Amino acid sequence: MKLRELPKYRYYISDRYIENLYKSNPLHDIGKVGIRDEVLLKPGKLSQNEFELMKRHTTIGGDALATATQFSGMDRSFLDMGKEIAYSHHEKWNGTGYPRGLKGEQIPLSARILAIADVYDALTSKRVYKQAFTHDQARKIIVEECASHFDPEILNAFQDLEKQFIDIRNRYQDAKDDTIMHVS
Repeated sequence: MKLRELPKYRYYISDRYIENLYKSNPLHDIGKVGIRDEVLLKPGKLSQNEFELMKRHTTIGGDALATATQFSGMDRSFLDMGKEIAYSHHEKWNGTGYPRGLKGEQIPLSARILAIADVYDALTSKRVYKQAFTHDQARKIIVEECASHFDPEILNAFQDLEKQFIDIRNRYQDAKDDTIMHVS
């Protein structure tokens, strides 16, 4: 992982951390099970009330995973990381995100990493409300329009690893693009 090359993450981002990140990332939107289908599948722009409802997926998912960590015999570090990602993947570096308005390094590293991958995936995937953007369009939006959204070190790593993002996107692009709902 590119971030492990930075001195401040050299010992923090272990092989175990990367494994847990890989296993936990699919849990980031688990809270969407608690959002009504008419909001998730709405083909147009969400109203303010619908967007407020959509934002609740972070706490629904985080709370569900917090409960799972209490009662599960599963690997707690995997579920703990999933919980912090579910709660915090829509927080923004500049503090304008949700649900808690965390800023900078208050946001767990796992959620900061997932945030850029999630936005890239959302931009480059077809949704009920939009067509997929090309990689170049997505990169431009991420770098120019969303720079205050992301940790600058993770944004730099994204730019350094751009080819890998393209390769992964091409490898896993499939029919899911036809059925994905709102990612807000």
